[in-house]
Amino acid sequence: MVDPDGDTQRFANVASILLQAGLCPPTIHMHNPDNGTMIISDLGTIDFAQHLQKSPQDAPELYAAATDVLGTLHGVAGRSDQLEMTHDIAAQMISLASDHYAQNPRAKGPLHDAMRTAFNAHVEPQLQLCLRDYHAQNLIWRPDMAGTDRVGLLDFQDACMAPLGYDLMSLIRDARRDVEDDVARNVTAQYCQLIGRDPDEMSAHLACVGVQRNLRILGIFARLTENGRQHYAALIPRVWRYLMMDLSHPELSELRTCVQTFLPAPTSLETAQ
Repeated sequence: MVDPDGDTQRFANVASILLQAGLCPPTIHMHNPDNGTMIISDLGTIDFAQHLQKSPQDAPELYAAATDVLGTLHGVAGRSDQLEMTHDIAAQMISLASDHYAQNPRAKGPLHDAMRTAFNAHVEPQLQLCLRDYHAQNLIWRPDMAGTDRVGLLDFQDACMAPLGYDLMSLIRDARRDVEDDVARNVTAQYCQLIGRDPDEMSAHLACVGVQRNLRILGIFARLTENGRQHYAALIPRVWRYLMMDLSHPELSELRTCVQTFLPAPTSLETAQ
């Protein structure tokens, strides 16, 4: 692993936390933070997305295993230098949607205020260590191992402190692949059981977290498309569909109205451009 910009140190810091929690990040055999080089163990060659492309019937098993990891991660302390996704920061993070997806600066204020209001009303202030990009392409399937060792963890250098369930929503609202509704429902119930919460009481919280995450992703993918990485444009309709799924929660009607007022659906956006 080579990254002269310094992500290797952040990777090493989070890997240490995960190892101490009994999870399965790569083992770091050698690390030179000065030039951003490290030698890490090989967790395997087949990620969740690759495995499920060949064996889609295994989705319940793989997603349940990934959710067990989140149960183990619950309550694990983060580092003092990690970003804390407070309600206000979470609202600020969606500005990419107005700037790059809608390309409408006038949308920034209303979207920020609506997101902040929804977080205040529905999202618990408690923050949890989250890996942030917890999706099928970053999870290595290791079926010959046992327990949480079956799930190898990658791409966690951007870990932060975020609301409960942020990684769960990253997992089940995967921008790169469809997650079946029954699988999403089952692992949501599993996650709530693991952390000792009632799924019904958590539903608005999780929907709101999912909305925030996918609004930010819309902006990120639009910006990457502007920079010539056109394959991200093909992912935007799925992100929008997930966004609308979570905005259909009855407690998020005001946020839904704001989003639909200021952000065009992907088809109308393409027509306008």
